[in-house]
Amino acid sequence: MQRVVITGIGAVTPLAPDFRGSWNRMLEGASGLARAAGRDLSSLPWSVVGEVKGFDPSPYLSEKERRQLDPFIHYALAAAVMAAEDAGLLPHIPEERARSPRIARSGESSGVIIGSSRGGIGTLERALHASAAGRRPSPFLMPATTISMAASIIAQKLRTSGVCLGISTACASGANAVGEAFRMIRSGQASRVFAGGTEAPLCRIGVSGYGSSGALSRLSDASASRPFDRQRDGFVLAEGAAVLVLEEYHAARLRNAPVYAEIIGYSTLSDGHHLTRPQREGEARAISAALDDAGVGPEAVDYINAHATSTPLGDRTEAEALHQVFGRRAARLPVSALKSMTGHMLAASGAFEIACTAMSLKEEIIPPTINLSEKDPSCDLNVITEPSCLPMTVALSSSFGFGGINAVLALKK
Repeated sequence: MQRVVITGIGAVTPLAPDFRGSWNRMLEGASGLARAAGRDLSSLPWSVVGEVKGFDPSPYLSEKERRQLDPFIHYALAAAVMAAEDAGLLPHIPEERARSPRIARSGESSGVIIGSSRGGIGTLERALHASAAGRRPSPFLMPATTISMAASIIAQKLRTSGVCLGISTACASGANAVGEAFRMIRSGQASRVFAGGTEAPLCRIGVSGYGSSGALSRLSDASASRPFDRQRDGFVLAEGAAVLVLEEYHAARLRNAPVYAEIIGYSTLSDGHHLTRPQREGEARAISAALDDAGVGPEAVDYINAHATSTPLGDRTEAEALHQVFGRRAARLPVSALKSMTGHMLAASGAFEIACTAMSLKEEIIPPTINLSEKDPSCDLNVITEPSCLPMTVALSSSFGFGGINAVLALKK
């Protein structure tokens, strides 16, 4: 089996329109959450969201393409191009890209796997309103909102001709995309894959849909996302994208590529239990299976980047699953919850948190969990609330989606 490393990262998040900016703001304990601005959401009781700010798609797409394609594709393409640049696969030529949005070749054999839970839901909502007013939908409506189109546009712009897949497994979509890319490279089916997640769900139907299910916080300020806190009442819906470049280790070494971390294990298992209610046993099985796949025991894990969405049941169930796997050590093992700063970017969160786990291993620093005023006694975990420099070798990143789809990846320094 081949070794698999992360050689490039790109992201667009509510914290910053690039990965390094997002990472630095997380180390500061900054929040990317606020009351919705410029959207038809003000009358809803779930007014705090994680909006992407300061993002300009023009270096990546022509004006016509920007009109045709949903923002979830804009974010994905930008993250993929930034990841390619970060991995040393593209020259840093923003001026040329601005003049000609078609991106230079990055290698025909590269693959693309991108996850999304909601795809082009905002464009579909606008088209529904237009149809109700008697206007004919755009001929680009169907292709421009299809979940797999994010991967397809990335493949077109980077001129790749390897595997091209869209994955939709609810909140686990981004982690599943990275995990499946890992499996392909490890088994020798590919040598390089762009993998990640992307979402643009901040429209009225998206927010009210999650809100009506009881999943969203009703708090009205930036502290609304408070994983593991006694007063948490739901997650904060957010948008964004994160794409990682995964490569076979020896191929990366041959071209002197930068390496963030190595992926050593992956599992994706179903609870087989409920539409929305998570199950401790299913999450614990997924965590244990990822460790088994990595060939390491629970005692080898130094840090856990938790799914931790800030829902009362979800956080408690995850804490119980960690105790089931790690026993008494679960109360001492460092845990962080990055959605306290980004909100829940759905598929994008899984990929972004894997990227941040890789950065934590590389720089040996854990970003803080913010908004934790009083820890819930039922979540007996060592939640890190200040940036912490710790020696780390192995870390886990977990994503748990509606329908009981669990994805866990194990990374190594």
